[in-house]
Amino acid sequence: MKYAAQKLGLFALTLWAAVTLNFILPRLMPGDPTDAAIAKLSQNGPVTEATRAAIEAQLGVPDGNVLQQYVAYLGQVVRLDFGTSYTFFPETVGHLVGQALPYTLILVGACTVIAFVVGTLIGVAAAWKRGTWLDSLPTLSGSFMSTFPYFWTALLLLFFLGYVLHWFPTTGAYGATTTPGFTPAFVGDALLHAVLPAVTILVTSLGGWILGMRNAMINTLGDDYVTFAEANGLKGRTVAVRYAARNAILPNLTGFGLALGGVVGGSILVEQVFGYPGIGYLLFNAVIGQDYPLMQALFLMITVSVLVANFLVDILYGVLDPRTRR
Repeated sequence: MKYAAQKLGLFALTLWAAVTLNFILPRLMPGDPTDAAIAKLSQNGPVTEATRAAIEAQLGVPDGNVLQQYVAYLGQVVRLDFGTSYTFFPETVGHLVGQALPYTLILVGACTVIAFVVGTLIGVAAAWKRGTWLDSLPTLSGSFMSTFPYFWTALLLLFFLGYVLHWFPTTGAYGATTTPGFTPAFVGDALLHAVLPAVTILVTSLGGWILGMRNAMINTLGDDYVTFAEANGLKGRTVAVRYAARNAILPNLTGFGLALGGVVGGSILVEQVFGYPGIGYLLFNAVIGQDYPLMQALFLMITVSVLVANFLVDILYGVLDPRTRR
C-alpha cells in the first residue's frame, strides 16, 4: 500500500504539471485564430474593431489576464468542458473528440495489443530456441520490419493494394454511401477500411517487440535461478514462461505502457495518409488551424492516458517483481 500511495502521489503531481503545460504551450505558438480569420476577411476590405470583437465572441476566445484564464481553464478541465472548436465551428470539442475517439481506440488500440502479445510470444520462442531457424527467421524478419517508417509503409500499401490492385479502400473509415450504425453493413465496411492502416501499424511495430523480448530473454536465460530451475528437472516450458519470461518481460512491459498510453494520440502519420478520422487526424487539423480548445483537449487526453498507463505499469511492476517495492 505504501508503494502504491507513493506512485499515486507522483501521478497526481505529474498530472498537475501536465495540465499546466497544456495550458501554456498552445499560447506560446505564433499567430492567433482571430488574426487568421481577420486576414481572410480583410481580402474583401478593411475590418473594424467591432468585427474583431464579434469574431472573438463567436470563437469563444478567452479574455482577462493569464492567471484568470488559467483558473477558468482548470474549472473547464474539472467539468470536462473544453468549449467550441475554432476549426470546426460551431461543433463543440467534446462532440468532435467523441466522434474520433472510437476509431482510434479500435484501430490503434487493437493493433498495439495484438503486436505486443504476438511479438512477445515470438520473442520468447526465438530466445528459447536460439541458434535454430525459430530464432533466425523472426530475428531477421523483425530487424527488417522495424526499419520501415510509418508513412513509407502506409504509402506502399496504399499504392499497391489500394490504387493498383483495388483490393481495399484508400481513404476514410467507411464508404460515402454507408450509414454509420451498429449494422452488419457498416461494421463490414469499417473493417475493410481499417485493413490498410492496421497492417501498417502491425508491420512497423511488431519487429520491435520481437527483438526487445528476445534480447531481454537471452540475458535472463543466463541467470543463476534459471540454471537452478533447469537443474531441478523442471519442464522447459515452465522454465521459459514462469522463470525466464516473467523477468524478461519487464522492459517490454514498460514499452507497452508507453505504447498503450499513446493509443489515444493515435498514429498521426498513418491516419493522415489514409484520411482516417481518428484522434491523430483531428490533432493534425487542430494544429494547422491553431485551434486552442481542441488542441488543449487532445493534448490533455494523450497526457492523461500516458500517465494512467505508466501508473498501472508501475503497480504491475510491483506485483511481478517484488524488489521494486523496496
